[in-house]
Amino acid sequence: MDDSPVLTWRHPVTTPPSAPTLRDRALAYANSGIPVFPCVPGGKTPLTANGFHDATTDLQIITGWWRWRPEANIATPTGTGTFDVLDVDLRPNGSGYPAYHQAKATGLLDGWTRAVRTPSGGLHLHYPGTDQRNGSLVGQHLDFRATGGYVLLPPSLGQCKAYSRRYELLEVRSGPGRPLDWSAVTALLQPPTPRRETVGATRRDGVDPIPWLAAHVAKQPEGNRDNALFWAACRAAENNALDLDPLIAAAVTAGLPERQAIRTVQSARDTIARTTFQPTHPAQPAAPAALAR
Repeated sequence: MDDSPVLTWRHPVTTPPSAPTLRDRALAYANSGIPVFPCVPGGKTPLTANGFHDATTDLQIITGWWRWRPEANIATPTGTGTFDVLDVDLRPNGSGYPAYHQAKATGLLDGWTRAVRTPSGGLHLHYPGTDQRNGSLVGQHLDFRATGGYVLLPPSLGQCKAYSRRYELLEVRSGPGRPLDWSAVTALLQPPTPRRETVGATRRDGVDPIPWLAAHVAKQPEGNRDNALFWAACRAAENNALDLDPLIAAAVTAGLPERQAIRTVQSARDTIARTTFQPTHPAQPAAPAALAR
């Protein structure tokens, strides 16, 4: 009788490769030149003392951050040096997709380089970075993040009572892309109030609105100075005011840098001129299926 053991062939056990961790992805962004910083797990609050100002591509610092908080979300500053972002919100109280499709049909939204689905089902479109300011069309549920803002990057997690999902990269386009002109989008979707309905800025009985507008700009707190100056300059331009230097001076008095104030006033003038004289853009081809909403 053969007492030799019976050998049974078994396939070797292999361990499937693990998915990249948030730290891996943060390091990958940094290696590609995108500075990052950590935010609270599941949220958008920065974990660093100076928020987006602490963003870096230093691999040693980034490794330390995610060793400390492995589940931290990944964020990057927007604007010059990185990219601008059009944020299409989708919330229980409204959707930004109607406004998105309206602007897309004019060709204003062409030029994006990356498309990201947000946890709510909304959309982030990435454009070449500029020194434009942040903006928001609240009633249209569209936001714009540029210099002074930041966004979360995939695969960061968005968590609330309604959902718990990750940011997902949908598409990457080749080429350098083209910056988004937020002032043109604003002029299309939220044009300035007609002159006869403008509140507080209309000439009444020949009264010049500039002093009132300048006083309004001068008393604005930090964080709202640029937006208030843009609003005031638009109202002044609607009323054919030629000398907007008092608005610039008021903004500087409030603490806004003079060069920024000059750019903001010029942007307001351009916006009003474009709203008044710009012809309608021709319709553009449909967006990729991934972006159809």
